[in-house]
Amino acid sequence: MKIGVIGAGSVGVGICNYLLTLGSVSELSLLDLNKERAEGEILDFSHTNALTFSKNTRLKASDDYEILKASDIVVITAGAQIKEGQNRLDLAEINSKICVDIAKQVEKVAPDAILIIVTNPCDIVTYFIAANTSYTASQVISAGCLIDTARLMTIVAKKADIDPKNVFGYVLGEHGSHCFTPKSLISIAGQPADYYCETNGVDKIDADKLLDEVRQVGFEIFTKKQNTTHGIAASVFRIVQAIMIDEKSVLPVGTLIQGQYGLHDVVLSLPTIISRKGAEKILIHPFESHEKKQLDYIASELKALIIDVAGKTGLMK
Repeated sequence: MKIGVIGAGSVGVGICNYLLTLGSVSELSLLDLNKERAEGEILDFSHTNALTFSKNTRLKASDDYEILKASDIVVITAGAQIKEGQNRLDLAEINSKICVDIAKQVEKVAPDAILIIVTNPCDIVTYFIAANTSYTASQVISAGCLIDTARLMTIVAKKADIDPKNVFGYVLGEHGSHCFTPKSLISIAGQPADYYCETNGVDKIDADKLLDEVRQVGFEIFTKKQNTTHGIAASVFRIVQAIMIDEKSVLPVGTLIQGQYGLHDVVLSLPTIISRKGAEKILIHPFESHEKKQLDYIASELKALIIDVAGKTGLMK
């Protein structure tokens, strides 16, 4: 499988590292406007082939989109970082324009590729790529709330003193301020969360407090190191792996909503089957009434932001 990564920053390079050490990739291309940076990273990575037992992947680097020709998956990490004095709308305007331009270039050389969008605000950016290119909804996937969900699993696992992979639950909605954690979907070791806590002497889980902890840990990472790298790189690798081996895993990624839950024209993270087709199917969960209201509210807030960005950038809505 041929995979391209756009953006040779810390996240893009982190994704390359996962793909080279854990994946089965026939060809990996790293594209960046700074050609020398991309070439340097790939040259450095090339020496790992002599030391690890991963596949002997063909490596390429360039500032020319031709290296992405016929790619199966393209990961977009390029874009601006939020600066002091900017707000979320400012960043949405800047990065939506940047990433739509990138996607249009990719479309010329890899129209059948599945795009994974990491650039923030990833759900807004994903919406505008879907709206302004010929890529279908199933081909354009926001990394969405997968990293938030991983944080949730880790936090609950620490409380319960078990492996995070034995915790089940989701952060849904938007990767950002508008998200929620359905208590109805949280379980520990296959048991309802409240039952597990009661029978194992663990304090009961409050979904709202848990969500606050998830948000806080992301903020703490950013405050201490000025970026988040490892968790998001692992999250993207998880999506890539599900596509590569047609895994049909259910992951909380962002895709364009087209009538599911009575919603339209917005990108939201919801439990989604990920396969070789990309975002194959959004699953319908019987949310409790207050959870559905939260989802509706999040959709309305994101739609308002989409309208603002479209008006200020001229991008199609």
